[in-house]
Amino acid sequence: MVRTIDVNEITKQIKEMCIEANHFLSSDMVCAMENAKNTERSPLGKQILEQLQENLEIAGEEMIPICQDTGMAVVFLEIGQDVHFKGGLLEDAVNEGVRQGYQEGFLRKSVVNDPIIRENTKDNTPAVIHYKMVEGNKVKIKVAPKGFGSENMSRVFMLKPADSLEGVKNAGPNACPPMVVGVGIGGTFEKCALMAKEALTRETGVHSEIPYVKELEEEMLKKINRLGIGPGGLGGTSTALAVHINTYPTHIAGLPVAVNICCHVNRHIIREV
Repeated sequence: MVRTIDVNEITKQIKEMCIEANHFLSSDMVCAMENAKNTERSPLGKQILEQLQENLEIAGEEMIPICQDTGMAVVFLEIGQDVHFKGGLLEDAVNEGVRQGYQEGFLRKSVVNDPIIRENTKDNTPAVIHYKMVEGNKVKIKVAPKGFGSENMSRVFMLKPADSLEGVKNAGPNACPPMVVGVGIGGTFEKCALMAKEALTRETGVHSEIPYVKELEEEMLKKINRLGIGPGGLGGTSTALAVHINTYPTHIAGLPVAVNICCHVNRHIIREV
């Protein structure tokens, strides 16, 4: 049954989600941070995790951003094929939501209108928007503001099939821990990067339904945490909070791999309209 949604409702939701995501850590990340603090073996590492938690508490109480880099807004939309939008263009509605959220939430505006000229747009638009058509008559919205301290450390590797799983395991960059690691394997150059980005929005601790991928996620998390880098890079056992891997079919001649990472704030919020 076709359902009509006014795009003003999308704008409203996006505005609220931008503000909420930048002021409050998602519940899954709160649990991941608490678990890291409880299991961290290094006294200094535990102290750093406690300080990070204190920062999060202060941010929530005083309504200040959990990180000064409030990111570039990345929005994933899963749109039911039986949804009809009215009131304007969906993309305009999303960008209006970002504009209102960053202005009314007093969030830092970090987007420039041209990658070379670099004049600030002054409202953090445009957002980076990804669309996916699904069954039904609802819209699932994921808002994931992405700071560029971690974004700049991300990589895409165009491996050869002969590199196999071992090549995939060695295709990782570095960033400030504790972090969440998103990995995309397969597809094409752009598809693997998109999968890696969306992997960061998965609920922390929820593994892939594919057995070998689940094993790889667990193996890579253990290996990363055995490196001894620790919170803040000052030593410890909590270098990564989670490793999430998404896969997709690919060409017989390729093995694309992308790694997208985020520090402990890993901002993401999901709503359904």
